Amino acid sequence: MLHNPTRFKPSSIEADSENDEELEFYDFNEPEPGSPPGTLIIDEDASIPNIFLIDYNTDEALGVQLATPEECFPYLDSQSVSWVDVQGLGSEDVLKRLGKVFSLHELVLEDIVNIPQRPKVESFEDQELIILHMVTSREDGRGFYDEQVSLILGKNYVLTVQEEPENDVFEPIRQRIHRNRGVIRSQKADYLTYALIDAIVDGFFPVLEDYGERLEDLQDEVVDKPTRQTLDKIHKIKRELLLLRRAIWPQRDAINSLIREESPLIDRDVRVFLRDCYDHTVQVIDMVETYRELAANLMDIYLSSLSNSTNEVMRFLTVISTLFIPLTFVVGLYGMNFDTSLAGNMPELKMPYGYVGCWVGMLGISGGLIFYFWKKGWLFSPK
Repeated sequence: MLHNPTRFKPSSIEADSENDEELEFYDFNEPEPGSPPGTLIIDEDASIPNIFLIDYNTDEALGVQLATPEECFPYLDSQSVSWVDVQGLGSEDVLKRLGKVFSLHELVLEDIVNIPQRPKVESFEDQELIILHMVTSREDGRGFYDEQVSLILGKNYVLTVQEEPENDVFEPIRQRIHRNRGVIRSQKADYLTYALIDAIVDGFFPVLEDYGERLEDLQDEVVDKPTRQTLDKIHKIKRELLLLRRAIWPQRDAINSLIREESPLIDRDVRVFLRDCYDHTVQVIDMVETYRELAANLMDIYLSSLSNSTNEVMRFLTVISTLFIPLTFVVGLYGMNFDTSLAGNMPELKMPYGYVGCWVGMLGISGGLIFYFWKKGWLFSPK
């Protein structure tokens, strides 16, 4: 879901298919003009929130699903790091209670719920709000899902709020925590925030790999046998790459602000890792721009191929017409009425084998023209 004049459901950003399905549009979840700050707009199709908690330290890690937001209270202490992952935005009551548990500002809760928001970072007294867009490849590898992810960094906790429960890129992070791989369990909440941001940024690469393969297939199709469906595929892939561009460009600025702005919640050592995230973001942007240029070039190649096909047809028709011009002249001449008793009136009409001679002459003219066209390279290049 992107910050643009139209909003896309996560399941609707699809690649071209045999049925050539269109992208589905629907409006922003924005309050009515004049609504008080903190007004929450819940989408009718939004999933009911599920709350998952992973509480860990250097010695152990506990993963549970919570029934209510209030069950988070016992874990919000200074002895461990708590990651509360909320999946779904379909209950205003649950979200407001969650805001009370984590002491979220009403405008923060509004940014989390009223999607889509532009990727950004906002600092509060004891919290950092980070809004990003997460993309994941579709199961069939033809398109992607896009959803907003909100991260709230506290002193010893990280709260993440996702639009949908079906797709995310955080499973490797969960496995690293439970299996004690890497250094996450020996670090504080800011390092967990870096790991989540890094997973979101790296999630763009598999999606872009799929688009690279699609562009290669389209290039072969455009060169070999372009059709009307080929043009539709090019338009669709250009539109999808534009959506990816709108998703990743603001995230570069958001990550850069985390690096530049001093925050007591983010250590200097973690900012070094965030710079690596920034580099990956720039790399993603470069790939998106490169693919957009390739898609634009495919359009030019398609038009050139179409023009070449038209030229081939016109050349063939021109050759046929040229061959029949002298033949039409000959048969038209012999189709005139003559009085052979008068001088100068085509005496060859009564010559023996005159009819055969006429055919031989016309075939000779045709053969000569074909040889001439061949030597000029108008039929096919001479050896």
